[in-house]
Formats: sequence, C-alpha cells, structure tokens
Amino acid sequence: MTKNKTPVTAAIRLLRQHQVNFSDHPYRYEAGGGTRISARELGVDEHQVIKTLIMEDENRNPLIVLMHGDCEVSTKALARLIGVKSITPCTPAVADRHSGYQVGGTSPFGTRKPMPVYCEEGILGLDSIYINGGKRGYLISMSPDDLQRVLNPTPVSAIQ
Repeated sequence: MTKNKTPVTAAIRLLRQHQVNFSDHPYRYEAGGGTRISARELGVDEHQVIKTLIMEDENRNPLIVLMHGDCEVSTKALARLIGVKSITPCTPAVADRHSGYQVGGTSPFGTRKPMPVYCEEGILGLDSIYINGGKRGYLISMSPDDLQRVLNPTPVSAIQ
C-alpha cells in the first residue's frame, strides 16, 4: 500500500484503525458503469468486485447489502430472510445521506450512519475481494476475513 496515493476517506481511516491490509486500485470511473466497468478496468473477475447497496425496509430503516458485482439482489428473498415486509433500493440522494458517500463511491466502511450489513454468503468464501474505498473510481482489494472482522455482516443467500 502506497500511502501517498491512497485517498483519505472515512472508509480508509476505519480500515487503518482496524489495521486491515489492503491494496489500492484506482481506475477511470464511468457514470453508470458499475462493477462491469471497474472489473474491466482492473482486469479482475466481476464476481470478486463487491457492490455496496444502500436499501431500506418498509419503515424506511436503512441497511447495507453487499453483493457480487455480477449478481442481482432478490429484495423479496432478502426481506423474507431478515423478517421485514419489503426492501427497496434507496434513491441516490437518500443513499448518499445515509452513507455519507456519493453513489458510485459508496463503501460499507465508515458510513455516516451505523446500518445493519447483509452480505451475500458466497463473498465470504472468496480468496480476495475488490470493494469501494469511499470514492468514485477507487476500489481496494482485501481479504473477506477482514471484511467479516470489521463489519460483522449477517451472511444471507439473496441472489436473484
């Protein structure tokens, strides 16, 4: 990790505080490109690129869902798994407000509000993951064990 190239985001501060080993992976951000573009730009399997989604239940309680980049979340299955009536994605403005990050640069680490984190269970079995470091065009690679240690997410099976 080269310290002078690492953006100082709330995510990076939290990872450093927890002494997490990670590598920087800046790439050319394209609006609306999502994990397909970041995987292509970094030359990695999109399945290892983890998207951070800010969603809410029927009472507008926010939550974070971590999903493989090449998969979609079944909000119906997730709602059933966590015992709520429904789950919907937040609008970009609401997601930004909950997370403190700009959509396209949302990290599950160092969010403005504490939120429950649900993680697709297959993510925890990968050798390494690429996840947003809190800025558009900036992913970090790390061990899923560190993600588990820092966030303590609830593993779920909610692939659509």
